[in-house]
Amino acid sequence: MGLIQIINRKKITIIGFFLFYYIILNLLDGERGLISYYEKQNIKKKLLEEKSFLTEQLALVEKKNELLTEKIDLDYLEILFREKFMFGKPNEKIYKSN
Repeated sequence: MGLIQIINRKKITIIGFFLFYYIILNLLDGERGLISYYEKQNIKKKLLEEKSFLTEQLALVEKKNELLTEKIDLDYLEILFREKFMFGKPNEKIYKSN
């Protein structure tokens, strides 16, 4: 009887060890693990930055569209004309900045 109890204890210890190893491995790695969590956080951060950039670009395009369609803003058209064709008044220096 003593031998059977020793073998059962070793089985329980080995099963417990593998169960513990399995749980730790799944907590750190895998689809829902800690490493995957940090990767998804980085992806989320990049997507939020891209969203804010695209929102700013959309607002700029909407503003330009509004200036060109609803009422013709002659000052804005003059600015566009001067930038596109590098046209200026006599003795006027034109600088292009981005």
